[in-house]
Amino acid sequence: MDYNFESYNKPLSKAFFAQPTLDLARSLLGCLLVKETAAGTASGYIVETEAYIGPMDQAAHSYNNRRTKRTEIMFGEAGSIYTYVMHTHCLVNIVSGKIGAPEAVLIRAVEPAAGLDLMMSRRGMEDSRNLTNGPGKLTKALGITMDDYGGHFTKPPLYLAEGIKPDAISTGKRIGIANAGDAVHYPWRFWVSGNPYVSRNSGKKES
Repeated sequence: MDYNFESYNKPLSKAFFAQPTLDLARSLLGCLLVKETAAGTASGYIVETEAYIGPMDQAAHSYNNRRTKRTEIMFGEAGSIYTYVMHTHCLVNIVSGKIGAPEAVLIRAVEPAAGLDLMMSRRGMEDSRNLTNGPGKLTKALGITMDDYGGHFTKPPLYLAEGIKPDAISTGKRIGIANAGDAVHYPWRFWVSGNPYVSRNSGKKES
């Protein structure tokens, strides 16, 4: 994918995040995820997402309207930043849905765009083949941390900008939710078909 420098410093508007969660999960594909730090700015095109629609989604942290210190931001404004730690890795989500309706979209993978040397240094790698093809890999590469929790994706230091429209989008079951009841069958994972940075490429082609 070709990097869109013209949109680099133009965060998306709040209106973009007002879409229904499943629509947002698809619309995010191709958007540019940007993180500014003292060490420099790094970015990547989103190529894989997963939608979580609580409180009816057993795989969601907000299942049954579970409201904790960790999930509090999920009850807030669409476009808010929800970060949490899993197995020592920080993962980043985009809050979606209306205020009081705790839904979110997990960013699972990005294709590196700018700041490649910085990202490889952070990951201790000499090439980019497995640099950002997973939710924990991309946050480390971009410098996303728990300090980003509660911010909003419409303004720095962590924000989303316009990117490009994918040629084709695939959908399939979400990953790593084996104990989530019927929710394991929901086809709520979306990815750019054939992109080498997707964590897993198998699935059904949608459009």
